[in-house]
Amino acid sequence: MTQTADLLVTGASGHLGKAVLAHLIETLKVPAARIVATSRKPGDLGDWAARGVTVRKADYDHPSELAAAFTGIKRLLLISTDALDEPGKRLRQHKAAIEAADKAGVAHVVYTSLPDAQNSLVSFAPDHAGTEAAIKASGIAGHTLLRNSWYSENVLHALPHALETGKWFTAAGKGGVSYIARDDLGLAAAAALTSNFSGKRTLSLYGEKAWTVDEVAELARNATGKPLAVVQVSVEDLVQGMTGAGTPEPVARVFASFDAATAAGNLAGSPEDFEALTGRVPQPFAEWFANNAVPVLTETA
Repeated sequence: MTQTADLLVTGASGHLGKAVLAHLIETLKVPAARIVATSRKPGDLGDWAARGVTVRKADYDHPSELAAAFTGIKRLLLISTDALDEPGKRLRQHKAAIEAADKAGVAHVVYTSLPDAQNSLVSFAPDHAGTEAAIKASGIAGHTLLRNSWYSENVLHALPHALETGKWFTAAGKGGVSYIARDDLGLAAAAALTSNFSGKRTLSLYGEKAWTVDEVAELARNATGKPLAVVQVSVEDLVQGMTGAGTPEPVARVFASFDAATAAGNLAGSPEDFEALTGRVPQPFAEWFANNAVPVLTETA
């Protein structure tokens, strides 16, 4: 029997998109013929096409093309875009995709959002809150909103530089982040996409516990043998420090908002939803750190 391509992954050429595709085929054993992968650059998906996945071009900045890309799809994973260079652009892109999915007759949308999107102090939280609202207001029958906590991989943005200088400047205070590996979030998205659930739900996906900056710094010191002092500063001082080091102010404010959100508890939570969705526990952050961060940190130490 010929398989119908009815599951679609947007942003499939990105890190998360590739993890979703891998879990669909390798973990969940979904026939490749059922899967459609879209990207602005479909040529980047050649390896997946070779495995039998249907590859289509989908550019959110060209909304008229999206409905055709979504034709025949019953369940669609909308991976949030990385368009943070222009205020309003990301939300506009998401709304275009939602409208196209509605027109194409998509029955269920899975969206990768942010914890506590309506209240989070993360600077781009309104993009996620607005997208969630647009999905709920659309004519699409069902949705699963995946409020993804911070990737474990995010610690590698600031930590290498902090180890070089011996000081980790932060405005996170004693707040913690329930880090979760990107691969685990890929599994969760794949599970939601293939689920028989047809209603409307919101799931918050966190790692096993919340880690403070002090606790992560301790992991780094133990792994590298290098001194690392955690220096608590205000959000404004953190912004000034980053801009003084050459970071454009808009970018510095985005990064500083992550610390503000951490201090407010916006990125800490329980793994219960992840476990219920996937049937697994998330990889412990300390284990991920040892297997993935330590090789990077010791190589640059």
